[in-house]
Amino acid sequence: MLVTTEQLAAHLDDSAWIVFDCRHDLMDAAKGERAYAKGHIPGARFASVDTVLSGAKTGRNGRHPLPNPAAFAGFLAAHGVGMATQVVAYDASGGQYAARFWWLARWIGVDHVVLLDGGWAKWVAENRPQSAGSAAVPEVAAGIRRDRPADRTLNASPNPAHVWAAEDVLGRMNDPHSALIDARAPERYRGEVEPVDAVAGHIPGALNRFFKANLHDDLTFRSPDALRQEFEALLAGKRASEVGHQCGSGITACVNLFAMEYAGLRGSKLYAGSWSEWIADPKRPVARG
Repeated sequence: MLVTTEQLAAHLDDSAWIVFDCRHDLMDAAKGERAYAKGHIPGARFASVDTVLSGAKTGRNGRHPLPNPAAFAGFLAAHGVGMATQVVAYDASGGQYAARFWWLARWIGVDHVVLLDGGWAKWVAENRPQSAGSAAVPEVAAGIRRDRPADRTLNASPNPAHVWAAEDVLGRMNDPHSALIDARAPERYRGEVEPVDAVAGHIPGALNRFFKANLHDDLTFRSPDALRQEFEALLAGKRASEVGHQCGSGITACVNLFAMEYAGLRGSKLYAGSWSEWIADPKRPVARG
């Protein structure tokens, strides 16, 4: 599920490996692409959180609704990804955007996808090679290897078992066997501050685990054993398959989901609409504190 900077550096010229840069800033949507243009891992393609890793907003489906699965599969295929390709995703934020890429790929049936442990910060700190230049359309993007033609027949088979809808969250709200984990910072969860969404608070009954709790200070992931121990304590005997994850818009929730899978706690779900979708319906309950 993770690849080290050393391992990736050894495969930069490997046509079977394709890298995606997922850098983003929730407060500055263009920052990721500017950072990519300034410097990125050689051969990496840019995957925009707003236009590739998210779909069309309706005003009621959250700030980062799921993309159309066929459109996401088409994006991957246009960049040469096939079902056997080793895909690597990275960002500069402890995996919060790369984990969204990882989750989407698995959702449509692309299983050979990993995160770069430590991401861009670790790559730069180790003085590893960089390329510069703006993101381009797939056919002319720098770094696409002409000896590996794009597999434009990549099939998207989204698995509904990976996803919870708002109705699933409502239906499980009083179920003692289910749990919903909120990945936002504790002060946002408690409703003390809300820098992004129109309503502060959390979904009643949700448990809070800030996504950064899964990381070391250098933004590498903590050990599977440590993560498993902490998630098991939080879940108090509930099975991973009965657990859902949410955050503000379905982005950082993917880090907790990734961490559970990495810790061997398999099968938890993503409430993709998350808090920003939840509050779009004033009839849905809100808790604070």
